[in-house]
Amino acid sequence: MDLLGGTGGPVRIAGRELPRDELLGRASAVAAEIRGADAVAVHATASLETVAAVVGGLLAGVPVVPLPPDSGPAERAHILGDSGASLLLAADGTDRADGEPPLVPVDSLPRNGSAGGGDVPADATALILYTSGTTGAPKGVLISRGAIAAGLDALAEAWAWTPGDVLVHGLPLFHVHGLVLGVLGPLRVGSTLVHTGRPKPELYAAAARDDGGSLFFGVPTVWSRTAADPSTAEALRGARLLVSGSAPLPVPVFERLSALTGHRPVERYGMTETLITISARADGDRRPGYVGTPLPGVETRLAAEDGSAVPPDGETPGELHVRAPLLFKGYLNRPEATAESFTPDGWFRTGDIATTGPDGWHRIVGRASTDLIKSGGYRIGAGEIENALLAHPAVREAAVVGTPHDDLGEQVTAYVVADEVGEKQLIDFVAERLSVHKRPRVVHLVGSLPRNAMGKVVKSRLGEL
Repeated sequence: MDLLGGTGGPVRIAGRELPRDELLGRASAVAAEIRGADAVAVHATASLETVAAVVGGLLAGVPVVPLPPDSGPAERAHILGDSGASLLLAADGTDRADGEPPLVPVDSLPRNGSAGGGDVPADATALILYTSGTTGAPKGVLISRGAIAAGLDALAEAWAWTPGDVLVHGLPLFHVHGLVLGVLGPLRVGSTLVHTGRPKPELYAAAARDDGGSLFFGVPTVWSRTAADPSTAEALRGARLLVSGSAPLPVPVFERLSALTGHRPVERYGMTETLITISARADGDRRPGYVGTPLPGVETRLAAEDGSAVPPDGETPGELHVRAPLLFKGYLNRPEATAESFTPDGWFRTGDIATTGPDGWHRIVGRASTDLIKSGGYRIGAGEIENALLAHPAVREAAVVGTPHDDLGEQVTAYVVADEVGEKQLIDFVAERLSVHKRPRVVHLVGSLPRNAMGKVVKSRLGEL
């Protein structure tokens, strides 16, 4: 199946631009070089070479393994070895460690290749994306061409995404957000892509002013920094849609961004294994703290720990299960892990805790492993408490976890970055807004929170603070 549109606007990354036909010519040259390989790795910098390499893999029907350019030696060796990648695609001169696959210098190949190669089945693997799981080595997630096409088409409908849009973002090109949505999305839809190199608010503002940016993708950190700079936020008033993902957008950031830009941001939910399954709509309501309703073709349900159904009352949390044509094919070389991730009746267990209302709106409470706190017989979602803390004017960042407690089992413990406010004041502030049992028992005031490349707080490292 063909994943890409035949025509469309140019692709610009960090100031370098290629018209669509030239990009496809370069990608076709890559395809000719790698055709027949079992899998190829791409040194996934924010560059035109990365885009040409990934598209070349799609044209050739060869699974592409995006390799984070900042990955350490052990992680890099694991991904290359586990994936079976036989070639490494990168710009000429890229460093290559001993024992790594041969380098294919993307920018030194001919620039006028011919795609050829015939049709590729929809169930063929397009990408092998490695998750950053909380335990063990990263797992390779097999994403089919059909899943990508179904996911992007559903988002194009939900966000009214058309060839007339100019998509702006600066996200890494080795995750679903930056690569699948942020590169393959505009290539399939036909819209122009302006990648700012890095996700900096001032670069987003410049793209809005100079390039007519209409659709903006960002993670909460980007939107938080945008909301902290009124002049930068003001530049986004001419946009059509601001989309936030990869982590929950704090309610205070949602509200401030809305006030400064005139746009209520669209939030959405997904995982590497599911792509994007739930979203607010361009022509619908957008509620702070909620990720919307299922996309076309997506079914969801909530399950209690004993497997029983959770009522859609907007209050009772349960593990979110998903069934959709967007789901991954499985974990590479890990049949047991694949089987464990599905229920006996075929639903994918996301590991995320959510609530749903009678109207189908979903709110993500957090990860079952770190964000569902069992304290004194109550099941408490960390996200609700984090939003309550962030509503305090002195609080800049907040992360909440459960820590062992002799009497309660777990106690609500908060790590907070704040100015001139004390522990008791913050505990009382939350108790005034939420049920008393949800208040933090302990608040640690810290200088910063540990985050990964996508801006998510790494809660397993909070104890080190």
